[in-house]
Amino acid sequence: MTDHMHPDDIRTLFSRAMSDMYRAEVPQYGALIDLVRAVNAATLEADPDLAAQLDAGGERARLDVERHGAIRLGTAEELAGIRRMFAVMGMYPVGYYDLSVAGLPVHSTAFRPITPEALARNPFRVFTSLIRLELVEDRALAETAAAILAQRRIFTPGALTLIDRAEAEGGLSAADARRFVAEALQTFRWHSEATVSSETYAALHEAHRLIADVVSFRGPHINHLTPRTLDIDAVQAAMPRRGITPKAVVEGPPRRRAPILLRQTSFKALEETVRFQGAAAAGRHTARFGEIEQRGVALKPAGRALYDRCLAAARASAPVGADGSGGAAYVAALEARFAAFPDDAARLRRDGLAYFRYRPAGGAVPPAASVEALIEAGRLIADPQTYEDFLPVSAAGIFQSNLGSDAQSNYSAAANREAFETALGAQVTDADRLYRAAEKQSLRRALAALGQDHLIARLSDAA
Repeated sequence: MTDHMHPDDIRTLFSRAMSDMYRAEVPQYGALIDLVRAVNAATLEADPDLAAQLDAGGERARLDVERHGAIRLGTAEELAGIRRMFAVMGMYPVGYYDLSVAGLPVHSTAFRPITPEALARNPFRVFTSLIRLELVEDRALAETAAAILAQRRIFTPGALTLIDRAEAEGGLSAADARRFVAEALQTFRWHSEATVSSETYAALHEAHRLIADVVSFRGPHINHLTPRTLDIDAVQAAMPRRGITPKAVVEGPPRRRAPILLRQTSFKALEETVRFQGAAAAGRHTARFGEIEQRGVALKPAGRALYDRCLAAARASAPVGADGSGGAAYVAALEARFAAFPDDAARLRRDGLAYFRYRPAGGAVPPAASVEALIEAGRLIADPQTYEDFLPVSAAGIFQSNLGSDAQSNYSAAANREAFETALGAQVTDADRLYRAAEKQSLRRALAALGQDHLIARLSDAA
């Protein structure tokens, strides 16, 4: 029987290959990686407690390899094919995101590892959007776009053969895995030759710049790769000194002692030289950009509801203009509104606002009265669970900035999860279920290690 390479190892091969390819295609990405590493090193040196917490929780080892990418797809067949491709790497669709809330004609999911062990090995994620031509007002243009997309094939024959083999045989050998990575990489490569005329491109661009980006090229070129930083405000301040222009404001919550969810910033999309069909002269297109993220603790439903209220109030009271004007007022409003959100890890846990992961400190101890008693005695440690997912408003803000505007938009949602899952050929996994299961499992294991079987028996399904 053939020995199969572990999907986590295939994912690591692929993420490294993707990073190398993107660094070659977008030199500023390399500068961004260097900046983030410098900021992370300085942050850890200045905060030994944070370094110790990351080490104990298994977070530090994954920090330098952590990336997320983003792609935009054109058809249901492409989405179903991407699902099969990512499954070979141990990545599965988690969450449904309706980006029509910001006027973007896409809905999305994130392909990522789903077990704590796989996330610890390599948490590579790809935020994957599907164009929604039904939201395009010009129906004739929408039909033209659909016809163009129906003609393209984004997977190489070699990639499809190896996906079939992985599904039939339960995995790939090391040699096949390396071939698979090389073939899969072709799906995400940038192509400077457009598949449409400049006139068609202009019409698509007029309908929406994102539609032009999806429809006009041979495949879903990776439009950004995102490293993880421990201090996004330091990165935002340092980017101009490295010749990189950041977007006006950091998306997500304000700076906090106890980080929550996800904060993101980016540099403006690069202007690329493009050759349109039948054109004598080269044209221009903007699509690919650089992004940085800082991840905090995952929030429980009560915490997420509080977050949504605080964010909505800040956005309503201090909108940011298309040119980035009003950014300082927005940051001040954000900080003021989030004063209502507890900024202490212990309180976030006690108030049931965030997800944690538990580990024992030492071996078995005499029976304790409660989980809280063990925590207070220092025998049970609660580490914040890193938020592994995305925020639709923040994602839309990044998209908008790199489509030429920093304006914050609020639109009526047009979610259609059922249609998305039909196109996907599977249901998306609920992220809360994953966080809840990881919390419960870690608590049970820690209590067992401490000899607290009586407390395990008390745990309810909602624990």
